[in-house]
Amino acid sequence: MKKKRVAALLLSTVMAVSMLAGCGSSSTSSSEEDAVEETTEEATEETAETEESAEEAAAETEYAEDVQAIIDRGVLRVGVKNAVIGFGYQDELTGEYEGMEIELAQMIADYLGVEVEYTAVTAATRTELLDAGDIDCVLATFTITEERQKSWDFTTPYYTDYVTVLVEDSSGITSLADLVDAKVGVSSGSTSAKSLTETMIEGGYIDGTDYDADTFDAATWTTGISFQQYDDYPTISTALSAGEVDAFCVDKSILAVYNTDGRSYIEDEFAPQEYGIATTKDSGMSELCETLITGWLADGTIDGLIIEYGLD
Repeated sequence: MKKKRVAALLLSTVMAVSMLAGCGSSSTSSSEEDAVEETTEEATEETAETEESAEEAAAETEYAEDVQAIIDRGVLRVGVKNAVIGFGYQDELTGEYEGMEIELAQMIADYLGVEVEYTAVTAATRTELLDAGDIDCVLATFTITEERQKSWDFTTPYYTDYVTVLVEDSSGITSLADLVDAKVGVSSGSTSAKSLTETMIEGGYIDGTDYDADTFDAATWTTGISFQQYDDYPTISTALSAGEVDAFCVDKSILAVYNTDGRSYIEDEFAPQEYGIATTKDSGMSELCETLITGWLADGTIDGLIIEYGLD
């Protein structure tokens, strides 16, 4: 960035001096010509010095082994969502990705001076790919929980969402009370089923006598409400339309793309979901991402992205 700014300064300086020379008489004095040459030479020298300083600073920077491996590879591999508008969405025609999390991934790559490679992940596959070393980090509406923090590092949250439920208007379901004995579609590996169950127990809608937060399994829970797990969100949406499930539960920002005509959110929002970048436990990448995210939170960059992508 410094090189570009200095180059731009040099260009503007030369243009300004040229314009001044052109506005004078056709018989420009030798002193004026000397001044132009001197100004150009000084700007050129400043550019060279700045470039040299930048190169020296880059050479002196020491990165953790895993981060240096990314730099040597020349590519940052990031797990992202491809069907969550505003966060991570891939255009079916162009193949291009866009969204807040896509921007953050690109910014990390730019900081390291490498290209970025996106890998579409689901709630069920994102940690498998991270553990296998197929991706360097996860930026995919990944909710931070105490349990997950035992296995992976997470940055300071860059966004907070809430869980809610989407239904067909024809179902007549408008609140948590109406979900008693309903079958709810959720994503495999997500925390949505657990959050909904806890909320309904706390609200007194279902019996929580047999509930254990440590052993809860959406596949086997049937007390007052049951769940059907799917690999991705579009499949849950299709199941809702087909009547295979009575409701679709996940973070509200994710549900937004599926809230089409004839569908509505129930009136309840619950279980705040804080999203962070997930990285391998105790890695250099963890430290780097934390430094960048906290910096972008402090300087308003992330607030700007939230506004830009309509997530405020």
